[in-house]
Amino acid sequence: MLHGVLPVLLTPFTDTLDLDLPALQREIDWVIDHGADGVVMGMVSETLRLSSTERDRLAEATCAAADGRVPVVTSVGAESQVTAVAHARAAAGYGAAAVMAIPPMATDAGEDEVFRYYAAIVEAIDIPVVVQDASGYLGNGLSIALQANLHRQFGSRVCFKPEAQPIGPKLSALRDATGATAVIYEGSGGVALVDSYARGIAGTMPGADIVWAIAALWRALVDGDEAAVNRLNGPISTLVLLQSTLDAYVAVQKHLLVRQGVIPSAAVRGPVGYILDPESEREVDRLFDHLRAAVAG
Repeated sequence: MLHGVLPVLLTPFTDTLDLDLPALQREIDWVIDHGADGVVMGMVSETLRLSSTERDRLAEATCAAADGRVPVVTSVGAESQVTAVAHARAAAGYGAAAVMAIPPMATDAGEDEVFRYYAAIVEAIDIPVVVQDASGYLGNGLSIALQANLHRQFGSRVCFKPEAQPIGPKLSALRDATGATAVIYEGSGGVALVDSYARGIAGTMPGADIVWAIAALWRALVDGDEAAVNRLNGPISTLVLLQSTLDAYVAVQKHLLVRQGVIPSAAVRGPVGYILDPESEREVDRLFDHLRAAVAG
């Protein structure tokens, strides 16, 4: 079972907005060195701004760069069931440990249609499928009943990443609806990690930029070190709360990866709905320095 700290990678681009695969290799090496238990390609990886060819190329490069050191989860969700299945098969062939799929967003599909979409992905591959309810910032939410039905039908072949608000109660409702047997991850970036851990999550999928801080908080939770939890939780949450949209997550996290020398460019594919202005950047840097001091103890 995938467990622990599973950071969502930022996709590095060159200044001409091509995939920067050498920078991706450095990012993967860096997060592993700083406590990652796995790596994930997800929405913050700008998946929806990639062509289908690029998505498969990125999945292949990520699996190659991880080189068996940690498991890889790749994002395969698409508007078309056929496309999602194709990406899932490609990822499985490259050696991914699991895939993750958001539901289609452009259509208001009924629950039976969405169930068939996920069932087709699960049945196409022999690795787990993480059902991602990304409705905190994208599309319609997935009902607890739908997710519980997927678990009832496919058991451990499906895992869950509920991101609908309110996160804590939704997570508990899904846990209870599956008899506490479903594997559930949280994706709040760290804001809800302490509360989510108490509700029985298997792991967290935060940003890659502060993986060292999230790993320290996770260890403190596992060890029952309440003093360390209290020292780390506030600074992590304050920094992550500045990231209120998908584009804000991307902009802030790429800025911090550049600042730490992990990737050479904070280039983002447009159009974007958030640009990190100089005053926001100063506040991000101030909170980052505060967090770094808190982790140092």
